[in-house]
Amino acid sequence: MKTTEKTSYINVNGVEHYYEWIKTSNSTEKSKPVMVFLHGWGGSGRYWESTAQELSDRFDCLIYDLRGFGRTSLPTPDPTAEKSISKSSKYLTDNYNLAGYAEDLKVLLETLNLDKVYLTAHSTGSSISAIFLNMYPEKVQKAILTCSGIFEYDEKSFSAFHKVSRYVVMFRPKWLTKIPFMGRMVMKRFLYRSIPDNLCNEFLEDFLMADFDAAYGTVLTSVSKEASEWLPEQFKNLTVPILLISGEYDKIIPADMGEQAARLNEKIEFTVMENTAHFPMLEDRENYLKRVLNFLV
Repeated sequence: MKTTEKTSYINVNGVEHYYEWIKTSNSTEKSKPVMVFLHGWGGSGRYWESTAQELSDRFDCLIYDLRGFGRTSLPTPDPTAEKSISKSSKYLTDNYNLAGYAEDLKVLLETLNLDKVYLTAHSTGSSISAIFLNMYPEKVQKAILTCSGIFEYDEKSFSAFHKVSRYVVMFRPKWLTKIPFMGRMVMKRFLYRSIPDNLCNEFLEDFLMADFDAAYGTVLTSVSKEASEWLPEQFKNLTVPILLISGEYDKIIPADMGEQAARLNEKIEFTVMENTAHFPMLEDRENYLKRVLNFLV
């Protein structure tokens, strides 16, 4: 069956959000359940497109870019206002907390008149989804959380991570896309198996497009002492059936962090994707889809 794509923008809490429907050509309104995809830090919905296309015979798939990432740009700031790069950590943590992104998802669903959906999320998107699932469990049938888990707070390592992240986010010249194989080099830390160069290049482009406030603000809120305390509670309180997928060689969110989260709640089914790292849906598409479909049946 031929897959069709429809892209547009929608206002969510004052920000024009990019979204995209991926459906089969015979799909009519509400003829299929809806699957909503959330991407991770620094990326966009683009890397979910192949998964959505594979699932489109069973679901109408909705991909969108989180506030400040990918094609969802933040409003142009007032030139007389303080530059975002010098804004305090408190401003960033207040304005880019993950609960705010969960509220964005709620408004998006309401605006599109979607009552109950399935969720598929990755990395930071999974943390946002866990919050959303506890705030609005009635809106979700089942959820797949990929490369997520709980962690312990370490003040020294977290502080160092925040400093490094700030410099990484500050230094993002657009000419990096002109360097041969730069996308592949950037993605090397995230992968165990190679993926096509065009996907690596797209991720690099998305990372370079991300708004500073959103990129650094979500680092501060998702990797913090507070997050190490509230995230286990989010997993513990889930009432919606969850499939939690970890990559065997994931260096960003190791599989043992996912296993620790799964132990907190009998609603969570945990599985490890062998010979994959932080992008199992791209590194081993066939087995990823097989596990997802087994869970959804």
